[in-house]
Amino acid sequence: MSQTKFKGSPVQLEGEFIRVGAPAPDFELVKGDLSPLRLADLKGQRVVLNIFPSLDTGVCAASVRRFNKEAASLPDTVVVAVSKDLPFAQSRFCSVEGIDRVVAASAFGRDYGVGMVGGPLKGLLARAVVVLDREGRVVYAQLVPEITEEPDYAAAVAAVKGL
Repeated sequence: MSQTKFKGSPVQLEGEFIRVGAPAPDFELVKGDLSPLRLADLKGQRVVLNIFPSLDTGVCAASVRRFNKEAASLPDTVVVAVSKDLPFAQSRFCSVEGIDRVVAASAFGRDYGVGMVGGPLKGLLARAVVVLDREGRVVYAQLVPEITEEPDYAAAVAAVKGL
């Protein structure tokens, strides 16, 4: 089992965090208009999965804003903000914040190893960034060691630009 920390306390995650070189496990997320978003829909494009607990926290909101800004310099790339927030809340956040380069989507498969099975945020997703190449292979994966901290944006963007 992988683990992260929340305010210094260890938090167990469901399964093992996805590894670089692995084929990305399939997923089906729910977008703000309640339509599905599947991994198969993204084939042929570079993909950044920005995974986090909830848009209702400052760090999570900051990561979506930052990846929205970074997306402007990442042609042929889809950035997906993944949390367990309701699609309606995600849509409202994106509308209010002017988020127009990121696709917000709810839920996530257990195969990525980001579901928290302990701690005060049990049931939500840990903070992580996963970059997929055009064939759906993991080329970058960061499980942020402390949930209250932002991910390494520069490393994720460099991974995308290296494809």
